[in-house]
Amino acid sequence: MLNKLSKEVSYALRHSPEKYNLKLDEYGFVYIEDLLKALNNIDKWKNIKKEDLVIMIDKSDKKRFEIVDNKIRAFYGHSVPIKILKEEKIPPKILYHGTSKEAFNIIEKEGLLPKSRQYVHLSQDIETAKLVAKRHSKNIIVILIDTEKAIKDGIKFYYGNDKVWLVDSLLPKYFLEI
Repeated sequence: MLNKLSKEVSYALRHSPEKYNLKLDEYGFVYIEDLLKALNNIDKWKNIKKEDLVIMIDKSDKKRFEIVDNKIRAFYGHSVPIKILKEEKIPPKILYHGTSKEAFNIIEKEGLLPKSRQYVHLSQDIETAKLVAKRHSKNIIVILIDTEKAIKDGIKFYYGNDKVWLVDSLLPKYFLEI
């Protein structure tokens, strides 16, 4: 049940808040009360309470949401038309991006672009990057990102969660080795 609830909340907060009559603020937050009202209008979620959201967040391996005061937001992965502001931070010296070998043919020419998302997602560790890539292909490649070089050139990195970092885009000149 918690996994299905997480998917529903992800959809509401990351992709279609308007379908739930929700309005995200500039940081992607909505009032928990408004989210619960929207979820309670759906038969299978009519008994969901704030405590259920807290349990969903606490039990998840992937930290996708946070609650601050009486608001909730998804950390990353938004495809909504408004740009969600993120907290700029200094990342580790190397980050990773897992992709398919087929997609890499384009990436090595164009760089990393957010496509349908607001940001490019980077992994803090190589294992997470591999897992992400394997969701899309069996033939994967992991790109190593030289964050120090990128930062020197003015590229900003944003904290997603303890495993995910975000960036607007990255040129191939920041790739360490393929």
